[in-house]
Amino acid sequence: MSDQTTTMKAPTELDLMKKYGFGRWFFQRARGDSPFKRLIIHIVLLIVVFIAVYPVLRIVTVSLRPGNRLLSTSLAIIPEDATFQNYYNVLFNRDFVKWLWNSLIITTATSSIGVMIASTSAYAFSRWNFPGRSPALIFLLATQMIPFAMLMIPIYIISARLGLINTWRGLVVAYSVSSVPFSIWILKGYYDSIPTELEQSAMVDGATRMQAFFRIILPLSTPALAIAFLFNFTQAWNDFLLARIMLQQAELYTWPLGLQSMQRQFQTQWGEFSAGALMVSVPVMILFLTSSRWLISGLTVGSVKG
Repeated sequence: MSDQTTTMKAPTELDLMKKYGFGRWFFQRARGDSPFKRLIIHIVLLIVVFIAVYPVLRIVTVSLRPGNRLLSTSLAIIPEDATFQNYYNVLFNRDFVKWLWNSLIITTATSSIGVMIASTSAYAFSRWNFPGRSPALIFLLATQMIPFAMLMIPIYIISARLGLINTWRGLVVAYSVSSVPFSIWILKGYYDSIPTELEQSAMVDGATRMQAFFRIILPLSTPALAIAFLFNFTQAWNDFLLARIMLQQAELYTWPLGLQSMQRQFQTQWGEFSAGALMVSVPVMILFLTSSRWLISGLTVGSVKG
């Protein structure tokens, strides 16, 4: 038995650099701050949070004000004589529910069609080397560099010739065309990180290429599919310009067009406008909260191939 005893010693800075890398070592050293510095950091963070939340609180305030106090300069979050009359007027005296329903149908159809097209197209770009593959990928990326405002006139002319003006179909097709290229790039990067041996093993066991795609690739790609769906959904949900030129009939209005109709030449119903703006954010918040478990892992999909 050896008489030597093992003594524990604190790791040196060089040991930390070797074990964790210089970046993590520097970060740990930097976060070994004094209590005063941490207090300053927390104060700065609280100020940033307040700046981000304050506009939303002002919208809440305006939505709760009575009609004769909309121009009040009070900074109170809950105003005096607060009322839910603006919410009642939006829900029951306007076509707010119909606007939400129209937007929900259009955005759901756009997101679903976009994900279906992008998932299969990205798989082809990821697994096969065919003539024109690289130029096609560059072309898809280049389409994202074109300002969307420049596409509105061509989209309108094509839709008018095809009889798609004042129809949900025309708006869904227009949204899908603009969102599919970005979704293809997201999904292709994720497919590249999935080993091809998984599909080959399934095909050795008797599965076809499509069966391997639907039973192996798609389940493994859930985070990337969720990100593509959310991107398509938010893009279609928040759009105003394209919907404004494609839809002229009031019964087809989406919520941005509906809220814009509250603005008149000489008077704007700011209380109702604020109440509607808060209520339209609820569906998106629910969607993001229910898909939050996929959101974090999906934000970096395709960034590392391995």
